[in-house]
Amino acid sequence: MTDERDTRAEDGDDTAAATRPSGKRTARRARTSDAPADNGSLTTIDRSSGSRKADKTAGKANTGNPFKRLLKFLREVIAELRKVIWPNRKQMVTYTTVVLVFVVFMVAFIAGIDIAFVKGVDWLFG
Repeated sequence: MTDERDTRAEDGDDTAAATRPSGKRTARRARTSDAPADNGSLTTIDRSSGSRKADKTAGKANTGNPFKRLLKFLREVIAELRKVIWPNRKQMVTYTTVVLVFVVFMVAFIAGIDIAFVKGVDWLFG
């Protein structure tokens, strides 16, 4: 069994890794492009006087045409939705079932506590 794993690693067979979604599309895009990939290390950012000027011009861009701002917002929303890893049908059915079972349990639990309090108050006061 270990020999088989060793030969797969030597052959470079990473089909198992390719079939699982990693959720890091931007990292994959960066690796395929000419730009170096982000390895997660901390880097320092040099804030010079030029960045202050860029900050001021960025504030002025937000006060422009409201239709342009709306279109920019919608484009950014679409870009973020493309990054989402959507669940498949089986996962969605599982998640929905778990939520419905939990909700039914909590409704029954709170209804039971409510009935117990009502009976307790009736017994106490009469």
